[in-house]
Amino acid sequence: MASMRDIKRRIKSVGSTKKITKAMNLVAASKLQRAKTKQIETREYFLQTQKVIGSVVSNSKGIKHPYLNKRGDKRVAVIMLTSDRGLCGGYNSNISKETLNFINSKEETSLIIVGTKGRDYFNRRQKNIIESITGIAEKPTYEDASKIGQLVLDLYTKNEIDEVYIAYTEFETTISHIPKINRLLPVDTDGIEVDEEEKLNLMRYEPGEEEVLNYLIPKYINTIIFGALVESATCEQAARMTSMDSATENADGMIGKLNLVYNRARQGAITQEINEIVSGASALE
Repeated sequence: MASMRDIKRRIKSVGSTKKITKAMNLVAASKLQRAKTKQIETREYFLQTQKVIGSVVSNSKGIKHPYLNKRGDKRVAVIMLTSDRGLCGGYNSNISKETLNFINSKEETSLIIVGTKGRDYFNRRQKNIIESITGIAEKPTYEDASKIGQLVLDLYTKNEIDEVYIAYTEFETTISHIPKINRLLPVDTDGIEVDEEEKLNLMRYEPGEEEVLNYLIPKYINTIIFGALVESATCEQAARMTSMDSATENADGMIGKLNLVYNRARQGAITQEINEIVSGASALE
């Protein structure tokens, strides 16, 4: 059995850890509120951009465009979003496992990874990482999304890849996050919802539908990437807040158990001292 000094040292150590996890929980909660505000704003912008593209496509019968035409599915690029830091529960492992299962089902895959956790995960498995981006996971900007978007558009335009997907974590609630893999290129027009009124509108596009799509689709791709970055950042903070809250509760439980062990050891030591005193007094009589 550990000595009382060892138990007290352990209680102090767990108490220090509890202070850290509680502080991290409060910081994550504060960051989560800001991230959720940004997420709500980004979703609205994405939906409006999607609506415009859907309107153009639905009102342009038989339109052919490089960003819309299917080529095949042999050469696939996947943009995967993870965090730069840990201590956020299963957030990184869930999306990494989902992506690993997906790329294992394809013939030839390339990875563009945001976050050190995802980079390390696939480096250990010797997967083909063509680009690794760090330092933007917690506070992504539209410029960051534009750089990633330009990279995949260049690869797609040069016919080096057939399809582009994005793997990210979608925020539902503070405790519910869903790993998702969506296709970016070629643009899945069947998945774009358009109001019936928009389908009936007769429009003319100047200089033409193709030129309009040349401008709109890159914006659309950038918007999806930015939205996914914001969703993932929100999930990261929510996962970290939940994880640190659980760690703080566990520390409370450990301290309670250690205090009980300490009190029993202390009671046992006192009882032993009393017995020794009584035995000594009896021997003197």
